[in-house]
Amino acid sequence: MNDLLNERIRRKLDVMPDEQAYQVLDYIEFLESKYSQRSAGAPAFQKVAETLEDTMRAGRVPITIIRGTMDAVGKAGKFFEGLAAAGKAAVDEARRKQVPPAPPAPPAPPAPPAHSAPTAAPEKQVEETKPPQ
Repeated sequence: MNDLLNERIRRKLDVMPDEQAYQVLDYIEFLESKYSQRSAGAPAFQKVAETLEDTMRAGRVPITIIRGTMDAVGKAGKFFEGLAAAGKAAVDEARRKQVPPAPPAPPAPPAPPAHSAPTAAPEKQVEETKPPQ
């Protein structure tokens, strides 16, 4: 939809009472089903809110109650969006500040060879014996 048409429809909806705006919504949803158009994907919380609103409308709940309920649900949705954004920001910050891995340990001193060359046995000292005189 072009921007001019979008703005024109929005202006008309802004001044319309809620009861008539719901009729417009019903007609839009009818057209989507008639022409097998997929509605724009909404976040999960938005889908829950829309289902709640549709259920209340189907149960003939007065418009003023629906409006108050949806205002409260909208505020809760904004709170959860802010909470999710804060959580994502905290995770991103933690990833940026990740501590670099510890440097490798210094190499161990070289071990003595497994077997060493045989050492010569100490020489025996031979004492000279002198014959008695």
